[in-house]
Amino acid sequence: MPPVTRDDPYASYNFKIFVFNVSDDGLAVSGSFTEASGLELEIPPIEYRNGSEDITVRKIPGLKKFTNLTFKRGITGHAAFWKWVADALNGTVKRTHGSIVLCDENRNDVMRWNFDRGWPTKYTGPTLSATKNEIAMETLVLAVEKLEIEV
Repeated sequence: MPPVTRDDPYASYNFKIFVFNVSDDGLAVSGSFTEASGLELEIPPIEYRNGSEDITVRKIPGLKKFTNLTFKRGITGHAAFWKWVADALNGTVKRTHGSIVLCDENRNDVMRWNFDRGWPTKYTGPTLSATKNEIAMETLVLAVEKLEIEV
């Protein structure tokens, strides 16, 4: 993906999600998700001061931290992600990698966030109510150990 500069920012509703090695055949499972969040990283500072120095505190880079990724979608009956969660519940945590891809108006890839060593840490099923006119939504939270931006 060559970097493309333009005057107008990209819309946040054009994106794709791929998670690899979740299906039985090892191919990428792409989800039709309505929301993806948690694209955050942090390098917290470690404050340090030598006793022989002046009264200035040094700030040294600490450990990298990556926020959990959260995906939301309407329930469609595709069970590949649920099987991955169920396997983790049964003690077989399968770590994998994947991508969140931002697209332009023509659905061409523009920017990609690649995550590594992700595994399902939380699943939330829908809130069902006979008095509401809403889509049944499910939420999948992934713990990840690495997040990189590819432009």
